[in-house]
Amino acid sequence: MKKVQYLVAFFGCLLVTPFESAFAQTRDAMVGINLGHAQTDTVEHQTALLDDLKAAGVHVIRAGIGADDKGVDLVKRIYAQGIKILWILPLKYPPNVPVRPWRPKQFPGVWAEPAISLADPDQFRAYFALLLAKLEANNIELAGFELGNELNMTPFNGEFPVPGQGKQFGLNDLYHDPEARQIAKGYLQYLKVLSVLKDIRDHSKLNQHTPIMTAGFGAYEAPEGAFPPPAKPGTQTDMVSVNGTIEFMRANGLDKLVDAYAVHVYPWANGPGQVAAATGRQNRLARYVLAECRPAGRGDGKPCWITEWGFRNTDTSCPMHEADQVALIEEMRNNFRPYVEERRLLGLFYYAWVDPMENFGVFRCGLLTQSGRLAIAPEYWGER
Repeated sequence: MKKVQYLVAFFGCLLVTPFESAFAQTRDAMVGINLGHAQTDTVEHQTALLDDLKAAGVHVIRAGIGADDKGVDLVKRIYAQGIKILWILPLKYPPNVPVRPWRPKQFPGVWAEPAISLADPDQFRAYFALLLAKLEANNIELAGFELGNELNMTPFNGEFPVPGQGKQFGLNDLYHDPEARQIAKGYLQYLKVLSVLKDIRDHSKLNQHTPIMTAGFGAYEAPEGAFPPPAKPGTQTDMVSVNGTIEFMRANGLDKLVDAYAVHVYPWANGPGQVAAATGRQNRLARYVLAECRPAGRGDGKPCWITEWGFRNTDTSCPMHEADQVALIEEMRNNFRPYVEERRLLGLFYYAWVDPMENFGVFRCGLLTQSGRLAIAPEYWGER
């Protein structure tokens, strides 16, 4: 699993996490791109980025929204460009809530986060209701609501201890393992916050039908249980599988609160163009990433959105060499397409537009690369 999903960048007053996206309507699927680490600290940078995204056919970004007037003004600028926002909403906590300390030397990618079991639904209600009202006063209709990020993984969930056991927990662990049972308490509190989100959404003026989805759950494409070595003693972290997380939350009322499940996957990049490697990617997608996804209205689950996926390219030349990435993206498009056609998969957001830190970026040398066009262009998803 790539560490890229733990990185954070800022888009003016918008918090741009690694899953901002372009939007295109193609057989009921949203196809897009994460902004990643695009430089946007000035109005000029913001304008240049918006111009580039618009030229590439981007119609939605996935982002947090600043709660002050500057944040609302920036949203208005974005909407004036014909770009909508899939809103990443933070959990809210009481003042002075205890936070798991950041230990950058031992756990550089594990952030200082509070335990999710301490999230405050009333604080969230006050924050969300006020900001949504400001947006609707400016005729802003959102592309979607997504509450939180990768709550099933150590970096974004202070419920996980560090170090951990070095394990991927499953559904049974959430009921019986002492560490996982505490994580499950956080999941139950998360559902309470989701219920507040749904109540406010349902009583809004413009966004009554804007879809609600879970936080993007990070997929580790392997069986539940201990992670393979080499994890040094005292540096292990844990997670809960996508399947176990969704199954537990569903058993506790999730499907009454959301319209979709969001998931993240960074497929293995071995053997581009090789049949055996391609078969492995296809099988892991089915088993560990999209197993819980169902068409809307089925009654036994919800559709999924993949809000992060991508392949690294460490070539920094101009023009870049990207034959492997092109082959892998074409392969994954073919893997995703049946799920889209069955309406089990309604969103695909590639990572990332710009990413000098982890080398996933597809906007390089001042241009959108071929792999980027393949990942986000609607004409590549509409027909076989």
